[in-house]
Amino acid sequence: MRIDSSNEELVAMFEWACDRALRWAHPAGSRGPLDVDERQPSGTGEGVYLPSYWAGYAHRSGFYLRDFVHQLPGAHLLGLDEANLTMLRCFAASATEEHGHRPVWAFNFDGSYLAIDYRGPGAFVREAPAVYELVEAGAVAYRWTGDRAYVDDPVLWDYYRRAVELPPTALGAGIFDGTATYNEQDGEPLAVAGDGVAARYAAFLAMAELCRARGMDGDDYERRALDLRRHYASEWKGVRGFTRDGTPVTGWGMESSWFPALKRLTADDDLLDHIDAQAGGPGRPHNVEAWTYLPDTFFRHGRPEAAWRWMREIYASREGGHVAGGRNGDYPEVSFTLVSQVVEGLLGVRPHGGAITTEPSLPAGVDWLAVSGIPVGGGSVAVRHEGGTTTLTNLSEHLTYTWTACGLTQRVPPGTTLTARRTGTA
Repeated sequence: MRIDSSNEELVAMFEWACDRALRWAHPAGSRGPLDVDERQPSGTGEGVYLPSYWAGYAHRSGFYLRDFVHQLPGAHLLGLDEANLTMLRCFAASATEEHGHRPVWAFNFDGSYLAIDYRGPGAFVREAPAVYELVEAGAVAYRWTGDRAYVDDPVLWDYYRRAVELPPTALGAGIFDGTATYNEQDGEPLAVAGDGVAARYAAFLAMAELCRARGMDGDDYERRALDLRRHYASEWKGVRGFTRDGTPVTGWGMESSWFPALKRLTADDDLLDHIDAQAGGPGRPHNVEAWTYLPDTFFRHGRPEAAWRWMREIYASREGGHVAGGRNGDYPEVSFTLVSQVVEGLLGVRPHGGAITTEPSLPAGVDWLAVSGIPVGGGSVAVRHEGGTTTLTNLSEHLTYTWTACGLTQRVPPGTTLTARRTGTA
């Protein structure tokens, strides 16, 4: 991809993020150490790597489920589709009966379990939101690529249908027992948390989409999503979780607070204000990878100014020290998510197989933005937005896209450039 913009900082940010993210990728057949971590900095041997990329701490030789699902859109945009599918299959295949149909948390790059997070079938890291996010990741990858493997692969399909039936409740008190939340810092005895419920809501909607892609009826999953949304609206007012004795937990809880907004389970303006104020003030997470969810959250609710402010803050912090050692910019999630936030957030590119919708959200200070070489399906497009005008160029040789922008739907043949304006005229 190539970027051009009136904002020089945005250009530098995108170019840095693309370059840095690609440095974390491993082509198939690469050789490298296994089970590297802070206790074993040299690892325990060497293996042949799968097509994959770093998703987690740079001082550990592997990819983590939570990081992977958040990095997947950026990885697609950077041409790492083979890695995305391979890594998704690793997680899905690990959700065996002996693992309670829950995926293993972390893998070495050769596809073996990462030892620091896996002690055995009954003792490996499990956090409830990740179970559902993997289903959503499959649907996201299918939207961008059109690759039928995300829909038809029997291992993936078996995982999807089982995962949405698992309850978002904690299995135990610690991460090796199975927690209800991604928030590992508070140590609260939550039986169910807002991020787990929100992730399940998104997984129901994803499952409806995946079913329809298979020619099946997805209405039941859509109904279950709407029922969950109604339940949340009536029973979770001001609540971000419940303890094992049923006591509601309120106040700031990082992931358990912002995931309901991130997954569109709620569109509460007061909650969005609360998230912005807390994350930028007394409730600020110590780890930069937590900040990377905030631009996504604000873009999804039409708040480009807040989203862009957080993108700038994340980028500005790249030379700062990470709480686990090294630099913030060496945490892979930082670069991968900045890539996707430019394309999905600022330019508002939404793929739907052979269809594309654009809903740009440029903040003050970004007068115009253009990105070319955006991969969609088996081809690519260029999108430019300035003022009330969006231009899309089909760079593909054989694909015709259906493009919706400004309330207007148009067919864009190969090599064609079309324009949409807010007035609805083309």
